[in-house]
Amino acid sequence: MAKKKFKILIVASDFYSNITSKMIASAEEELKKNKCSFDILRVNGSLEIPTMIAIKIKKNKYDGAIALGCIIKGQTNHNEVIANTIATSLLNISVENLKPVGNAVLSCNNLTLALARTKGSKNRPAEAVKAIISVLDNI
Repeated sequence: MAKKKFKILIVASDFYSNITSKMIASAEEELKKNKCSFDILRVNGSLEIPTMIAIKIKKNKYDGAIALGCIIKGQTNHNEVIANTIATSLLNISVENLKPVGNAVLSCNNLTLALARTKGSKNRPAEAVKAIISVLDNI
């Protein structure tokens, strides 16, 4: 449980909305357990997530942010390029703004694997929430 009440920004991609809807629900559940308030913003694709977080976190009304998205492998390794770009961007945003940004942008070989990472012991959205709260609790 969070030691203080934090305000968290969730930015989710709508590209695979069947997956990201489940991811949002998982993140919301974990944030509510920790008595955090939150706002949810949606963008078209996962690559737009870091830009939206950077814009909103600069306004300083959020203690941290969570990135939720899903990238599925196609015939090339484009998914890896996108996922690496997003991870680097989110880390840079976090360090530059001194605020934790949780990365739950999935890069999977198929939708079945992505869905498996939205629940149970591999619940990436819940893990991302716990990660940013652990940072915030120690500031």
